[in-house]
Amino acid sequence: MRIPELYKEKKPVFSLEIFPPKRKSNMESLYEAVERLSDCRPDFISVTYGAGGNIADNSTCEIASTIKREYDIETVAHLTCVNSTREDVREMIGRFREADIQNVMALRGDIVPGEDIRREFRHANELAIEIQRECSGQLEILGACYPEGHYQSKSLESDIQNLKYKIGAGVRVLITQLFFDNTAFYDFLGRARSMGINVPVSAGIMPIVKSSQIEKTVQLSGASLPHDFTAMIGRYEHDPEGLYEAGIEYAIDQARDLIKNEVDGIHLYTMNDPKVAIRVWKGIRDLLPQSRSGAEG
Repeated sequence: MRIPELYKEKKPVFSLEIFPPKRKSNMESLYEAVERLSDCRPDFISVTYGAGGNIADNSTCEIASTIKREYDIETVAHLTCVNSTREDVREMIGRFREADIQNVMALRGDIVPGEDIRREFRHANELAIEIQRECSGQLEILGACYPEGHYQSKSLESDIQNLKYKIGAGVRVLITQLFFDNTAFYDFLGRARSMGINVPVSAGIMPIVKSSQIEKTVQLSGASLPHDFTAMIGRYEHDPEGLYEAGIEYAIDQARDLIKNEVDGIHLYTMNDPKVAIRVWKGIRDLLPQSRSGAEG
């Protein structure tokens, strides 16, 4: 199914994100996690691209295809371009099409300090244009957005202006970077709509359940930490079990507020942890369309 059509059929769309294991030997564990995640009845699952953009051992296509075929869950395959040649991108697009993958997340990808990067693609909109050129509309394109602005943008306004280039390049659904402050999301969405960006926007939520996640997550995402979040971290600084429970509750509260304010979608960054994801889903399922139709879990 083409993902943009989902957003026409229901609100909010509920989706999950997983990442390929670093070792092929761990693939069985990943599918065991997917088996459990299927209990959440996600509308789709996105599968991230291999670190560094190396296509030689990239398993994104294999995983996305298996989930779609074996679990009957629609998938989105991520594709990054910062370390890819045009030939690399065309090869991956060919793999996606052969595997009957219909939806692709077009991303620039992270730039690792000190590593050489290729210069054939500088931005995600250039990748989206290449996908359009190769597929003539056969693949639906999703893109990323940043409620507090991309860390390399001069301002939120300039970042939203750049976002318009993605929409012009064929991106039809946006998924946000993780954030912890819903007011930042509402401000971003209001500005984006006023600047003519009218595609569906799913809010990216990541439950923080371990102290080790905090510094790394904030460093990678650039997300600000509102008072309620920092107070939670401080309260359970020396209480791992308490932080685990509080982190899940924070994510649930965040998602429920977004849903009550008519967000287009909730995209849960699972970190391949079905236990946490299921807990969050159970905390919001009464607000999801599939639950209102009588689904149990």
